[in-house]
Amino acid sequence: MITGERPEQGEAAFKHRKSVAAIGECMVELAHVGPQSLQMAFGGDTSNTAVYLARLTNGHEIDVHFVTALGDDLYSEAMLAFWQEEGVKTGHIVRLQGRLPGLYTIRTDEFGERSFTYWRGQAAARDLLKEQRDVDLEKALFGFDLIYLSGITLSILDPGQREALLALLDRLRATGSKIAFDGNFRIAGWPSLNVARDWFRRLLERTDIALPTFDDEVQLFGDPDERAVAKRLHSFGVPEVVVKLGPRGCFLSGQHAETFVDTEPVEPVIDSTAAGDSFNAGYLKGRLLDVSAKDAARLGHRLAGCVVQHRGAIIPKNVMPTCA
Repeated sequence: MITGERPEQGEAAFKHRKSVAAIGECMVELAHVGPQSLQMAFGGDTSNTAVYLARLTNGHEIDVHFVTALGDDLYSEAMLAFWQEEGVKTGHIVRLQGRLPGLYTIRTDEFGERSFTYWRGQAAARDLLKEQRDVDLEKALFGFDLIYLSGITLSILDPGQREALLALLDRLRATGSKIAFDGNFRIAGWPSLNVARDWFRRLLERTDIALPTFDDEVQLFGDPDERAVAKRLHSFGVPEVVVKLGPRGCFLSGQHAETFVDTEPVEPVIDSTAAGDSFNAGYLKGRLLDVSAKDAARLGHRLAGCVVQHRGAIIPKNVMPTCA
């Protein structure tokens, strides 16, 4: 079941604190540090963004919640402890008896290229919205300022649960919540490009802030450039578009204005894992606190620039103050 943790109440809290729910999957990560040696961590795109957003606010101004389904095993317990230590609220996480989280391994070759192997077919997160749990989730998320999710969130759910998710987003938007969506397309999660395109389009029709990565959009929709991405997303009804361009920065499009925001070069670039996830955290923090889109993008770039200089998705806490 989902516990009833809600945003802080009271007139002062209502005026000064924002509430965000990131919906998705987190997995056990086993990274090779030797041929037969592994180091465990936890990873997942929406979880990464939730952690960085919680770090950026440090318990002030924004309450960050993560929404997923976990099992009743020791690794699920460790995930909960990880989020709680990071300041991410876990009161809306579903616990499913006898289930487990997904798992993946990472190998890095002699050229620094990473390869992934996944075991996630029976992960608890894949049943997040079964048995009408969307009804409980609607009650839990009523009044939230922002709901954040990704293409990975869509891909792990079966068609019936995707329909339930879209209906849930419609109901939450009707009560004032905004929806932020990072396409984060991975072909392995979909039966075909056409199926993925259809679900992405339907989700984007309910999106207020789109945070796509250009390379993903090329693979999925064949857009020739970032302006074509923004034009297509606006045609779906998305008012605010941020196209992530890797080292080239990002392209902002909204309210009849377009602009590029460059990154600041950083050295050395060690690991690009979670660069986009951390950018999203910085950008969303800025927009939630009424910062301009340009300044929010600069915050996202600064954090992402710091993240890529360290190994792993979640960097040490002691480097955060220098980059955000």
